Amino acid sequence: MRPISEGEIRASFVNCTKGEVKRLAIPRDLDARPWDDLDFLGWPDLSSPGRAYLVAEHGDRLVGVALRRATPHAGHARRSMCSLCLTTHTGDGVSLMTARRTGGDGNSVGAYMCTDLACSLYLRGKKDVGPGGRMPESLTLEEKIDRTAVNVIEFLQKVTQ
Repeated sequence: MRPISEGEIRASFVNCTKGEVKRLAIPRDLDARPWDDLDFLGWPDLSSPGRAYLVAEHGDRLVGVALRRATPHAGHARRSMCSLCLTTHTGDGVSLMTARRTGGDGNSVGAYMCTDLACSLYLRGKKDVGPGGRMPESLTLEEKIDRTAVNVIEFLQKVTQ
C-alpha cells in the first residue's frame, strides 16, 4: 500500500457522516507505518474500544469503513480464525467486526477479523501470533497476499452495495 495522509484517510470513509469522519481517531504514527508491508490500513480506536477502522485501495480510489467490534465473551479461550487473512488467534485476537452499509437502510455486514487489524503483518511474519497462528499452506506468500486483498475487497463491496 502506498503511504496515505490523514486528509486522504478522512476523505475515504463511505459509511460515516461528515461529523463522524471529523471525530475519527486517526493514528498519529502514519509516517512510521510499514507501508510496503501493508495491504490495507486498519486500526482499533484506542479511545473507544468498540470501534475500529479499515482503509483500503479499491480500484483507483481509497475506501474507508468504520467498524464496530462485538463485545467479547469473558473467559473464552477458544481459537478463532480471521476471515480476511486466515490467521488464527486465541482469546479475543479475532473479533466480529460489523460495518454499517452505505445507503442509509440501517443494515450492516460483519466478518471475523484480527482484532488489531494487523493481517498484513501476520501474513508476512512481521508480527508473531504464536504457535499455531498460521496454518501450513502450499500457497506462496504472494498468493496469500492476493487472497487477503480479495477478501478485503469483497467485504468492502458488501458494505457499499
